[in-house]
Amino acid sequence: MEKNFMAHSLPADFHIHTHHSGDCESPMEKIIEKALEKKLSAICITEHMDMDYPITPTEPEGLFEVDTDAYQRELILFKEKYAGIIDIHFGIELGLQPHIVERNREYLAKYPFDFVIGSNHLCHGKDPYYSSFYEGRKEKEAFMEFFESTLENITLFDDFDVLGHLDYLVRYAPNLNKNYSYKDYSDIIDEILKTLIAKEKGLDVNTKALYSEPSLGDLNPSKEIISRFHELGGEIITFGSDAHKPDNVGLGFETAVEMVKSCGFKRYAVFSQRKPTFLDL
Repeated sequence: MEKNFMAHSLPADFHIHTHHSGDCESPMEKIIEKALEKKLSAICITEHMDMDYPITPTEPEGLFEVDTDAYQRELILFKEKYAGIIDIHFGIELGLQPHIVERNREYLAKYPFDFVIGSNHLCHGKDPYYSSFYEGRKEKEAFMEFFESTLENITLFDDFDVLGHLDYLVRYAPNLNKNYSYKDYSDIIDEILKTLIAKEKGLDVNTKALYSEPSLGDLNPSKEIISRFHELGGEIITFGSDAHKPDNVGLGFETAVEMVKSCGFKRYAVFSQRKPTFLDL
């Protein structure tokens, strides 16, 4: 294929899923084609790897454990096919839990990932995606447990590049983010941010809330948290649509860029071989 020298108006999308993720059916090439349509310079596929995800009637054992060999083979095929047209990076979204720290380390050592998102999908064995996480207690208690769990996870394990969608549980809370504000959890969130900065880790600026729950009107993490991350000295941010469908690739990025700029950021990162390169916004 000939090289395409089109202008790129949007940041690279570094949080995308395809049919290799248990909750996604989108063909990889359809994702790539949409990225080209939106004139993205690069994408990173970040399939789910959540070891020891609890078994439920709707989540069978291993649902969120990617067949990494099959995933890597297909990605290499398309990386070669689209060489010179769009950069396609090999990533993973790794589920964090205290009792699987060593398993996660061993897993990452087996594959030459370009980029690793560390995500707190499970809080003491429960997924905030489900209403049962909030039942029998106030939202504030549930939120606090989630943030405490996040801090515990990133303290025990730091073989990741950015923390995924820091406050994503507000997408699924009974009142969404109506009763949520950074200032209500500033002490624990600041500890999370300071820990990330000390370990030279970044934040996944995740736009899914902008298009999946437009009433939220915010990113994950929230604009307040992104601003605080910058204020504390944080430098690494990546942009991610968290797309599970082709049409969602790069969605909300125009808004996200303006929000991030207003927080003080002038550049964002892309990763190759686990090393960041910074690009101007």
